[in-house]
Amino acid sequence: MISKSRAQRRLIIRPGAIGDFVVAIPAMKALREVSLEVWTASQNVPLARFADHACSIVSTGIDSLDPPPSVIARLRQFDSIVSWYGGKRPEFRDWVESLSLPFEFLQALPPEDATAHAADFFLEQTGNGQLKPGMPRLDCPRSDHGFAVIHPFSGSPRKNWPLDRFVELAKRLESRMPVKWCAGPEESLPWPVVRFDDLHDLACWLASARVYVGNDSGTSHLAAAAGAPVVALFGATNPAVWGPRGERVHIVEGASMDEIGVDRVCAASLFAVSCP
Repeated sequence: MISKSRAQRRLIIRPGAIGDFVVAIPAMKALREVSLEVWTASQNVPLARFADHACSIVSTGIDSLDPPPSVIARLRQFDSIVSWYGGKRPEFRDWVESLSLPFEFLQALPPEDATAHAADFFLEQTGNGQLKPGMPRLDCPRSDHGFAVIHPFSGSPRKNWPLDRFVELAKRLESRMPVKWCAGPEESLPWPVVRFDDLHDLACWLASARVYVGNDSGTSHLAAAAGAPVVALFGATNPAVWGPRGERVHIVEGASMDEIGVDRVCAASLFAVSCP
């Protein structure tokens, strides 16, 4: 747990994929002091708008086996360094201790047997558990431009609902509203898709959707944090721990992704549209 001594300048180092970053946003905001800087994975930098400054971990040189003196000088500028990075690297922790840097290491992921939501787990780590439930929020204007968004990908094939079912879902939704397909830089489909290089721009576009449908993915967390109505499909992971959080999030869960039928997802999507 983070020490309660007041820090004028605090650095947070948060590695991980998009979803890992989003669910940690409540904890990172709760750690803000007079000045806050965030180091994170390159793609997540645009999401750290709550900080005074943000940059990629790679650009700092801290991930080197032998960080240059400039890294040490930069780290000494902070009164407090809260790190979800390096906790399981003994050589990194020894390096930090040898320099008497003001690091406090936190567990980067909830334990495998966790029952609390990841956002609440990270809040508890910081000593701000009274702020539960942790609700990730991104500063995106919410609007309804009348279209549905489908993102049929995730970080693992086992988390993916079969693509042919997404196609069938799209056909059904198209009788009520236009459907736009969303994909990341390395994701491809044999038809036109919408892509954004900047994740904050993507989040703001998702905030304009009438409904978003996707797997357990970082993009689903983005859509929820941006305030869009979200239908998130879970079969391989526990939504009680990793489900997107938001006022308009609807989880469709099965024992496996193959067990989730199109009828259920279509019904959840139309219900999400109708909810205020």
